[in-house]
Amino acid sequence: MSTSSSVDRDHQDGQHELKRVMGPKLLLLFIVGDILGTGVYALTGSVAGEVGGAAWAPFLAAFLVATITAFSYLELVTKYPQAAGAALYTHKAFGIHFVTFLIAFAVMSSGITSASTASNAFAGFFSAGFSLDLAPGGTGLMFIALGFMALVAAINFRGVSESVKANVVLTMVELSGLLLIIFIGMYAVTQGNADFSRVMVFDSPSDKGTFLAITAATSLAFFAMVGFEDSVNMAEECENPIRDFPKMMLTGLGITGVIYILVSITAVALVPVGDLTNVELGPALNQVVAAGAPDLPFDKIFPFIGMFAVANSALINMLMASRLLYGMANQDVLPRSLGKVHPERRTPWVAILFTTLLSFGLIIYVVRASGSDDGLANVTLLGGTTALLLLCVFTVVNIAVLVLRKQPVDHDHFRAPTFLPVLGAISCAFLAGPWARADMEQYKIAGLMMAVGLVLWVITWLVNRGGRAKKTGFRDIEHLEK
Repeated sequence: MSTSSSVDRDHQDGQHELKRVMGPKLLLLFIVGDILGTGVYALTGSVAGEVGGAAWAPFLAAFLVATITAFSYLELVTKYPQAAGAALYTHKAFGIHFVTFLIAFAVMSSGITSASTASNAFAGFFSAGFSLDLAPGGTGLMFIALGFMALVAAINFRGVSESVKANVVLTMVELSGLLLIIFIGMYAVTQGNADFSRVMVFDSPSDKGTFLAITAATSLAFFAMVGFEDSVNMAEECENPIRDFPKMMLTGLGITGVIYILVSITAVALVPVGDLTNVELGPALNQVVAAGAPDLPFDKIFPFIGMFAVANSALINMLMASRLLYGMANQDVLPRSLGKVHPERRTPWVAILFTTLLSFGLIIYVVRASGSDDGLANVTLLGGTTALLLLCVFTVVNIAVLVLRKQPVDHDHFRAPTFLPVLGAISCAFLAGPWARADMEQYKIAGLMMAVGLVLWVITWLVNRGGRAKKTGFRDIEHLEK
C-alpha cells in the first residue's frame, strides 16, 4: 500500500491514525533540536571538571557511542516504522510483556523527568530574564513551571504539525546561542585572547586514572547526546520514515557532535577550567562569552536563549512520551484507553493528558526540592539516573537488532553492519557500570523507579487480564512505497 494512501486511512476498528506531516527537513530539525536541548548549556563546565582541559574528549567519545547505537535504531525504525521506539523493538524481539513494559516505563520516565526538570529550568530563566527575583522553591516559580507545561500540552494536543513548527523556531534559537559561543571563540583567536594549549591538558580531581576519568566524563557527556532516539517514536507521523530516517538521523548527530566539540574547545581555550566549574562565577558559557567578548551583554541575553532551549527539550520529550504510550496501548501492553486518537486533531489526547498529569506531579516535587541545597542535589542526581536508564535501554536495543535479524520483513530497510550493534551493546553496558558513575546513589534511584514500574505492570496486567499482549509484537507492517 502506498504511503500516501496510508496517510488518511483509519484502523479497521475505527480508530484514527496519527497524521503524517514530517518531511526530511522537519525531521532533521526535530533530531537536532532534541539532541541540543539543555545538556550542553549545563554540562560543559561539569565535564571539564572531570577531565580538565581535554573536555572535548568525553564529548567525542559520547558522540561515537551515540552514533553506533543510532545505526541500530535506524535498522529497526526502517524495518518497523511505527510509534513506541525501544519498547516496540523489545516487544518484537523477546515477546515478554514484563520486559517490554519495563523498557517502555524507563523511556517514558526519562522523557517526563527531563521535561519536568526543563519546566523548572524554564521558570528560573523566566524569573531571571524578566528580573522577577522569585525565590527558589517558591509558589511563583511553581506556577510558572506548571503554566509552561500546560502550554506544552496544548501545543502537543493541537497537532504534530504545530508542535514541529514550534520546534523549528526553538531549535533555531538554541542553535544560535551555541553558534554565538563558537564565533566568539574564533574572534578571540584573532585578538590573541585564546590559549589552545589548555585543550590538551588532562587533569582529574579524583584518584581515577585517565581511562576511568574519561569514562565517567563520557557517561556525563552522553546525557547531552541523547535525544536522537526520541525521533523514532514519531515514525507514524513522518511522511516517509524508511527513506528519510537514515540520512536525517546521521546528519543530525554529525551536526550536534561537531557543535559540542567546538563549544567545549572554545570554553577551555577562553576560560580556565577552575573558573568553568565555579558556580559562583555564573554559568560556564556565560563566562566564555564574557571572556571572549566582554562588551556583549550576554548575561541579559542568556536567560532568554535558555528559555527557548529548555522549552524545546520539554516539548520534544512530551511528544515522545505521549507517542510511546499511544503505541504501546494499541498493543495491550498498556491500557487501551491510552491509545485513543482525537478524531479532529489526530493526536493521542488521552496519552497527552496522562503524561501531562504525571509531569505536574514531578514539577511540584522538582520546584519544591530546588529550594534547598540537598534537594537541588537530588534533582541533579535524578538527571544522572535518567542517563543510566537510557544506557540500559540502548544496550537492550542493540541486542534486539541481532535477535530481529531472524525475522525478515517484506520491504527493503536500512541494515547496520553486524559489528556495530555488538560494539554498541558492549559500550552502552560499560558506560552503565559503576566505574562510569560519579554517584552510586543513581543505582538506588533507578531501582526505586523500576520498583514503581513493577507495581504499574501488575496494575496493567489486572486491567488487561481478559487478554494478553500479542507475542508477535505490533500490527504487521504493510509494504510502503519508497
